[in-house]
Amino acid sequence: MFRRQFANVVEWEEFRDDMIFWKWTNREIKKGSKLIIRPGQDAIFLFNGKIEGIFEDEGEYDIESQIIPFLSTLKGFKFGFNTGMRAEVLFVNTKEFIVKWGTKNAINIPTMGLPGGMPIRANGTFNFKVNDYIRLIDKIAGVKQSYLVEDVKLRITSILDQLLMKWIVKEGKDMFNLQANSFEIAKGIQEDLDMEIIDSGMTITGFNIISFSYPEEIQEMINKTASHTMVGDLGRFQQISMTEGISSGKVKGGGAASDMAGMMMGMNVAKEMMKNMEEKPSSQSGTKPNFCPNCGQKVEGGNFCSNCGEKL
Repeated sequence: MFRRQFANVVEWEEFRDDMIFWKWTNREIKKGSKLIIRPGQDAIFLFNGKIEGIFEDEGEYDIESQIIPFLSTLKGFKFGFNTGMRAEVLFVNTKEFIVKWGTKNAINIPTMGLPGGMPIRANGTFNFKVNDYIRLIDKIAGVKQSYLVEDVKLRITSILDQLLMKWIVKEGKDMFNLQANSFEIAKGIQEDLDMEIIDSGMTITGFNIISFSYPEEIQEMINKTASHTMVGDLGRFQQISMTEGISSGKVKGGGAASDMAGMMMGMNVAKEMMKNMEEKPSSQSGTKPNFCPNCGQKVEGGNFCSNCGEKL
């Protein structure tokens, strides 16, 4: 009768690779019982919610002779014929977890010239592990039987959009090439996420941004800009890109953001062209420019720009 009431082996019975901890609870430990700690696990004996002892070395232990003498208030416990020791044992997965993340919806990043912001998506990974058993028990394990990686992921992703917006605005030097500053953006996010979960006994050990993505039309403009920059014809391409993307109506899926993005890129081109014109003035004095100095429109003869009316 009593043999059925007492546990003979204390071990992580429901081990899963994505489980952060599991609690062996509400059962008596009888004389002759064994504790089994497997690789990648720590065992924490609890009595009345307080830590009695932490055991980190893998192996099989006789609880009476090898565990109880190292406990705190229970170290003098003596087993009776029909009485056992009622305690809880928390098994903790000690490995570093790697979790994939991705923005479910586009984040509208505040951008000068874009009233609705620049719609951006991102994806990557973050790493975390348990680092403080007292806080873990106080905040989570004290009231939960188990805890999964998915629970942490939900907590992280619930605030990730806000942190992405914060650090992109702070560290993103070029809104059309955020990958260039991905390390600085990721570092800032990691520090903020670590502050978010540190009081729960866990720490963020790494945060990586694999890629940023833009609406299809904007990404095409970025790709074209990059290719024309490589062949040294940036001014010509961006003028063409602005014309194609806006005048022909090719940019449409992203709405106002895509239109404004195209205009911004076009304005950048005009500035680039003007810079080139200033650096390389015409050798023939009095010769009219090929492009309007005010709006960048190509002109063919005439004394005034056909687009903005600027005198040439």
